Amino acid sequence: MSQFRDFNLKLLVIEELMYGPEPLLPRYDLPAQLAERGIGDPASYVLDNGLHAEVLPESRTHFENMEIPDELLARVEALCFDAGAEVFRHCAPAWDGEDDLFDVRSLDDLTLLPNLREVTFVEDGVLAVPDAADFFAAHGIDTD
Repeated sequence: MSQFRDFNLKLLVIEELMYGPEPLLPRYDLPAQLAERGIGDPASYVLDNGLHAEVLPESRTHFENMEIPDELLARVEALCFDAGAEVFRHCAPAWDGEDDLFDVRSLDDLTLLPNLREVTFVEDGVLAVPDAADFFAAHGIDTD
């Protein structure tokens, strides 16, 4: 099993494998997890408890401990560096995308994705790596 150093990049890989058009991992459902504890509205819960600017501990633990087999990593051909990723709502349900909570700061973990061929990043996305476009070009990764 491969280990990620950048938690936020791991989340984007999980986005593709868990919440993408052809999910390959079982879905993590934070609202269902919280409902089991009697919490009906995740966003209100985090706002009421001052947790809106962080990844909820149960989500962080779940995703940090998740082992992604190399066979699944090899199936990742595209990543989207977008602040609107669904996985972020399962980590921080009231996150507004206005801070750097989910910024990817390193692309070193892309070596774990041998078949990555395309990335999409948006101006207000979560890619905070200087000269990222040059990095992608040098590694033969197309950008949209």
